[in-house]
Parts: sequence; C-alpha cells; structure tokens
Amino acid sequence: MRKRTLGSTGMDLTEIGLGTWNVGPVWGDVTDREVKESIHAALDAGANFVDTAEVYGDGRAERLIGDVLDARDDADAIRVATKAAPDEDERHSEAGLRESVEGSRDRLDIETLDLIQLHCPETAAFYEPETFEVLEDLKSEGVLNHAGVSVEKIEEASKAIEYDVVESVQIIFNPLRQRPSERFFERAANENVGIIVRVPLASGLLADAFDDISDLDEDDHRRIAAEDGVEAGVGRKGGETFAGVPFEVGLAAVDDMRRLVPEGASMAQFTLRWILDHDAVTTVIPGSTTAEHVRENIAAADLEPLSHETHGAVRDVYEKRVYEHVHHRW
Repeated sequence: MRKRTLGSTGMDLTEIGLGTWNVGPVWGDVTDREVKESIHAALDAGANFVDTAEVYGDGRAERLIGDVLDARDDADAIRVATKAAPDEDERHSEAGLRESVEGSRDRLDIETLDLIQLHCPETAAFYEPETFEVLEDLKSEGVLNHAGVSVEKIEEASKAIEYDVVESVQIIFNPLRQRPSERFFERAANENVGIIVRVPLASGLLADAFDDISDLDEDDHRRIAAEDGVEAGVGRKGGETFAGVPFEVGLAAVDDMRRLVPEGASMAQFTLRWILDHDAVTTVIPGSTTAEHVRENIAAADLEPLSHETHGAVRDVYEKRVYEHVHHRW
C-alpha cells in the first residue's frame, strides 16, 4: 500500500490504517479475540498505522493493541497514535495530560509514544497555550515523539495548528461532511500539518451497514441517534454519530450516490477512495472488528482515483441532501 508522510513528523503512514473506536460498549459487544484478529488483519494486509484512545473501552483498546504488537515480529514498523482524554471540565490540565500519557504508555507497553493527540476538548482549550506547552515538555522528556489534536470543529483545527508542537489534526471528513476541504485542508498543507481522517464511513451509513433503524441493536449509540435525532448522538451535539447527518437524510444521500460506485467496489471502498483523492489527507482510519471488513477497507487504496465527474456528482448529492444540515455546524 502507498504511504504518505504525516506532516512534519516524518512518519510515513499507509493511506489506510485502522481505527479502534468500536472497541467499546457503545458499539455492542465484541470479544478480545475478534478485536485482535481485526488488528492483525489490518497489519497483515499492509497497514502500518493504528489509531486508538485511552477511553476506547476504558483502556481496553490500548491493551489489546499492546498484546498484538508484542506478538508480531514487525512491531517496530507499526505506528500507533493514541489520544489523551480531557479532564471533567473538558479541558486539559498538566496533571491530567501526564496521567494520560503514562497510562497509555503502560497499556500499550511502549516506552515512547509515536503520537499523542488531545481528544476533542472543548473549544476554549485550544486558546490555552499552557496546554500545548505541556506537550512540548513531554516531547523534550522523551515520552512522546509527536503531538497532535483530534477536533470536532474546523475552528479548533485552525487554532490548534498555530502551536508549533501540533503536527497533525484528526478530523471528520467524508462525502457527507465536506467542509474541511473548503476551509482547512489548504492551510494544513501549506503549514505541513498532517491530516488523519476519522469517522470516514459515517458510523456505517457510507458502508451500507444497514437499511433502517431495525438493523441497529437497542444499545447501539447509532440507534439512539436514529430514533431521537442528531443531538442524541455521540460527540459535541451529536457531530460524530453518522457524521452529524440526520439518519433518514443520510440514507437518502447514500442511495443517491450508489450509482457512482465503480463496478466491483463496495460503497465503503468508494468512500475511502473519495477521501484519498484529496491530497491533503495523509491517512484514513476506518474502524471494524471484523477481519473481512478490515481487509475490504484496506483494498480501497488500490482503486483508481475517481473522475472529476464523479467528484462533482458527489458534491451535487451533498448540496442537495446534506449541506443544510451539517455545513455550518462543524
């Protein structure tokens, strides 16, 4: 698989990696064996990048990634990014950041973290220079190599990259959430900041994972958002579940786009190829705990770039179905 360099970090990451948000109860039950098999599947298929967070399964995802790395001969070639959860006030104190870093190092069994990211703190946190000074201190102490942020809003991404220590931004971007390509990507590229795309498949909407609400388990956070509306979803005011798109609106948009999918490709592969056609993107991290789906996702990197006509048609669907619901919000 082709690799792209993550901004100024110098880390060459495969175009498609693996996200591990779904190692947790909000997605339904999954066994340790299934999780580890999915991670091995991604790495065996050529991915060299795994993204996680201390809150994913309350540390479970990090521990399982650590187990996988311990079992592999190629562990030194694999890059792992994790995220530090904000404090109860949704900001980052020095004590909280240091505790997060130490916990992640222990669970991953890694002496020096490849990349630590602030995990979607509230907007005010991005206007507190002392937080980013702590990241600088942690780098100088040798407990992490690079620092970045995961954000909900473009405003937060734009502010974050004013700090030299921030070398990457993780942001939601897909055919149902297109604003980052208009308002942020060019600036990130100009400042040599890497972009990691999260929630690429809009919580399964762009993977044809379901046809209606009845396909979702009762305790699945997606069912709650589908039944009660966007703001009942995960993320600040529901911006992460279904990428913040109302469920029925998202289904209609996907139905409109289905004719654009190349023969032999799945909707998920089409979506991942669409994302990778944006040069500012370094890597995209779809999540799955099914080895078959993981391999299918990674195969999307081998698809030919989509035509300008196809990109235009995707934009038409976005403007017709989705724009009014999401474009101004995040």
